[in-house]
Amino acid sequence: MIRAFIPSPDQGVWLLGPIPIRAYALLIVLGIVVAVWLGNRRYVARGGSPSVITDIAIWAVPFGIVGGRLYHVLSDHQLYFGPGGAGPIAALRIWDGGLGIWGAVTLGALGAWIGARRAGVLLPPVADAVAPAVALAQAIGRWGNWFNQELFGSPTDLPWGLEIDAAHRPVGYEQFATFHPTFLYESLWMVGVALVLIWADRRFQLGHGRVFALYVLLYCSGRIWIESLRIDSANTVLGLRLNVWTALLVGIGAAIYLVVSWRLRPGRETVLTRPGHEPAPAPAEGAAADGDEAATDIR
Repeated sequence: MIRAFIPSPDQGVWLLGPIPIRAYALLIVLGIVVAVWLGNRRYVARGGSPSVITDIAIWAVPFGIVGGRLYHVLSDHQLYFGPGGAGPIAALRIWDGGLGIWGAVTLGALGAWIGARRAGVLLPPVADAVAPAVALAQAIGRWGNWFNQELFGSPTDLPWGLEIDAAHRPVGYEQFATFHPTFLYESLWMVGVALVLIWADRRFQLGHGRVFALYVLLYCSGRIWIESLRIDSANTVLGLRLNVWTALLVGIGAAIYLVVSWRLRPGRETVLTRPGHEPAPAPAEGAAADGDEAATDIR
């Protein structure tokens, strides 16, 4: 008989001698590696130097991880501080799970800006190149929630319901065994977002940060309905979870930027470097950078 649910992993931590190897951390690292690889290929296809994305990632990645953790701790401060909280030390244990994408993108963008200035390149073309890569990194990283049995949705009897061990079920839901696999919903959504971004970029020759803005808009659209399914503890405003409000407001901002930017600066940048640095013209539409025809396939 075929199981009518998705089983959760028996464990998410393996010991290599005294060193714990955590699935959550491995998936984050894998997502970063994939993002740098794809972002680099897309940036080179735009006419950029193959070393730029790696140089910027040295700044963006640590900033993003710190920002993601800060947002999580601040938005769910009751989990760590005050009566019943796990304590300040627990707030530092990033390996136990808990990264807020809003903080990761915000501080990650700050790190990318610093890295871009040091590399002498403009940030918008970099952001447009890495937008689908960031979406794929999110799709990969969400599987860490599966290993940790966390951030799942409301109970469901659907065939793809996620089995959650009794020890991980929230208070009030102890009698239910299967829940909406919101990690899977978001992972599939982000794969779709990445594909749409690559298609839209090639079809409309997007530039000036519009690929990244479209990524933000599409992510927020998915996050609103996925977040609404979740039953983990969260702060609310006017009856809605904080992350729903954040997705709504950020998504509106991204939509406004798309419209205004399209009207003010149509087309794609022809120069990728900052003033005072040697310009690197982007290749003509349909042309490959450095003779690599395959590179244009992942713009």
